[in-house]
Amino acid sequence: MKIKEPESIYRVRFSDCDPIGHLSNLRYFDYMLNAREDHCLQNYQLDNFEQSKNTGCLWVALQNQIAYIKEVKYNKDVVITSKIIKYTDRTNTVEVLMLNKDKSITHATLWVTLIYFNLTTRKSEVQPEHFMKLFEEIFVNIPEKLFEERVESLRKQNKK
Repeated sequence: MKIKEPESIYRVRFSDCDPIGHLSNLRYFDYMLNAREDHCLQNYQLDNFEQSKNTGCLWVALQNQIAYIKEVKYNKDVVITSKIIKYTDRTNTVEVLMLNKDKSITHATLWVTLIYFNLTTRKSEVQPEHFMKLFEEIFVNIPEKLFEERVESLRKQNKK
């Protein structure tokens, strides 16, 4: 059985922080997207660059939605998880969470919607059946269907 929500641990570096010692907003994207790339390689043997070389198709971002829920400070370890929360024949939405080390606080959430894109025709394509089977196997159903609802739920969980 495949891991549905892989995770990685990262340490917040000084060079990634703003002048008051908090992780810079742009660096959240770097940490979270790099973690998702690592998760795909390590757990599903998916490499978007290799995919594009071999098939002429790859996933490209259509939309990013991010919420900064609780600041992350310099030299802290964070756990970054990722999971597919929606998929269609052409698109996937991945949720990436940045959590504290014991996973009791959510620092940020990122929803990335990706489309399967043909580099030659410059149009979207239906995702191959083997990917659809993988997505079905690793899909995680979350109760909130809208980003704003998810953010509110995560904020409430932080207050418990």
